[in-house]
Amino acid sequence: MDVRAAVAFEAGKPLEVTTVQLEGPKEGEVMVEVKATGICHTDEFTLSGADPEGIFPSILGHEGAGVVVEVGPGVKSLKKGDHVIPLYTPECRECPSCLSQKTNLCTAIRSTQGQGLMPDGTSRFSLDGKPLHHYMGTSTFANFTVLPEIAVAKVREDAPFDKICYIGCGVTTGIGAVIHTAKVEEGATAVVFGLGGIGLNVIQGLRLAGADMIIGVDLNNSKKEWGERFGMTHFVNPKEIGEDIVPYLVNLTKRGADQIGGADYTFDCTGNVTVMRQALECAHRGWGQSVVIGVAPAGAEISTRPFQLVTGRTWKGTAFGGARGRTDVPKIVEWYMDGKIEIDPMITHTLSLDEINKGFDLMHAGESIRSVVVY
Repeated sequence: MDVRAAVAFEAGKPLEVTTVQLEGPKEGEVMVEVKATGICHTDEFTLSGADPEGIFPSILGHEGAGVVVEVGPGVKSLKKGDHVIPLYTPECRECPSCLSQKTNLCTAIRSTQGQGLMPDGTSRFSLDGKPLHHYMGTSTFANFTVLPEIAVAKVREDAPFDKICYIGCGVTTGIGAVIHTAKVEEGATAVVFGLGGIGLNVIQGLRLAGADMIIGVDLNNSKKEWGERFGMTHFVNPKEIGEDIVPYLVNLTKRGADQIGGADYTFDCTGNVTVMRQALECAHRGWGQSVVIGVAPAGAEISTRPFQLVTGRTWKGTAFGGARGRTDVPKIVEWYMDGKIEIDPMITHTLSLDEINKGFDLMHAGESIRSVVVY
């Protein structure tokens, strides 16, 4: 069938909106009509050419929401008409990783997904008879896409597509890093580096968890109002404090009888390896946890003195906020619908598919938290 898609033909070039062909679902697959999709920094990272695993030509997009319109043979958990969120991190519930209950990093389709292909090693998208690659197993920059059943989360039908699409990546990554990865407890102190879309979701995850002191760190003073809106209690601009950020934050987090200072939890949402080190080193000695969320440039490495770890700090990483997609994403949709978390204020721009490149321009200019394309 013919579908409309924004195609990334080569790195560093704008997406081209055109008509492509989509083959129907095969064994264990479903076709989804995508109703809305967010434009994420990870899409930009790949489009820029900085992603060493980027493959072209491809249909990007991994933050979507839509409706199942067709199911392939063998599909048991989904039916036509179900409202769903595509998952770039699947949950098969059968591979060693899923069965371990220690990670959300399902390995069932990892190899083919990384090659831009469906699990059988082929693509469902084509243009003029030539295959186009899938992206992150989702390809939500098309108004219809085909996904493996294990890479689709069924959600409640009254949730608005143009808001819950953001749960497909940014919301879950930020809130999940707090709830699932760090397991932040009530009364904790925390520092969040980088107050973009992910950082703001970390902040509201911390508020949800009951953290007492939530410090936001950003070079842009306009982010102060945004952070406070989602639960931040203190704002720090490193350019304005007149000293190194680490001792400043350690001093700021001294409370009561604890004169050592340091945050119980810190989160890097910048992808900057220097900031990752600062985040670790302002964590509390003995028990501080620092969680790396931001995507660093290809080949970048992190470093610190081993003494920082020997004295009890823990460095952690998280992907998709440690969330198990089919299990946890529907719960986050419930939190949104129940008013426990906010999404609407973060959707700063709504665009048509023909305007999709404007979404990337807004991102580069720092004018958007999240742009959403509505089909």
